[in-house]
Amino acid sequence: MNTLSWIRSVNGTLGRLAPEHIAGKMHRAFLTPRNLPPREWELPLLARAERITLRFGLSALRWGQGPTVLLMHGWEGRPTQFASLIETLVQAGYTAVSLEGPAHGHSPGNQADVVLFARALLEAAAELPPLKAVIGHSMGGASVMLALQWGLRAEAAVSVAAPAQLLGVLRRFAKHLGLPTRARAAFVRQVERGVGIPLGRLDVSGYQLDIPALIIHAEDDRLVPASEAQVIHQAWFDSRLLLLPEGGHQRVLSAPQVIEGVLALLAHGHAPARQLA
Repeated sequence: MNTLSWIRSVNGTLGRLAPEHIAGKMHRAFLTPRNLPPREWELPLLARAERITLRFGLSALRWGQGPTVLLMHGWEGRPTQFASLIETLVQAGYTAVSLEGPAHGHSPGNQADVVLFARALLEAAAELPPLKAVIGHSMGGASVMLALQWGLRAEAAVSVAAPAQLLGVLRRFAKHLGLPTRARAAFVRQVERGVGIPLGRLDVSGYQLDIPALIIHAEDDRLVPASEAQVIHQAWFDSRLLLLPEGGHQRVLSAPQVIEGVLALLAHGHAPARQLA
């Protein structure tokens, strides 16, 4: 029996006997990220970064000079996962500021969620020059959309491999780990209490999104279904949808079509029509 099968077996048994207890353990696991080291291909960009510390201790890396583009990684992610995109942005004359989300890298905290990430974006934007664009990957993309609801100002936005609603993420997580029905419900309740916002409000279909945007997703993404991008695109009035046949959840960040689309959005307020679904 592999590790995942064992976890599912234990969760299935304990989840029926003590649903609140096992839900609490899964809740803590869901909010507590691992700090994973950068990959070898990230190191050259990391070596050239300027580390800056924003208010409340929030950490970020900065490159280049010019109009500012703010980037937010996903769960257990790193600023340098945007390496290919950041290199291109700097060459094109932009400043790239890539945040380390709460409880990630050098930023403070030991737990993180989409609400904390959104607040971090707002805190960073308050100290930076006016934003040419804001870019988020996965949970970072979800936090970008939430931060825009709370007053984040930028000329354009890019969402890469992001979920359309938090409730779907929780359900997929609970199902993946084999929580039975009562434990799943308890897990969702505990997360909702922790973030302090009704989960129904963390759904892009109810957002007001009115700046130009590029919505990117790979159809072979196994962590966040590509159908989520369709939902975001439908909810975002002035958006373009770029669906790639492959790229998974992480490799999509370095896809040439993605980089070309982001540059076109920054330059003209739209992405190349020939690439869009």
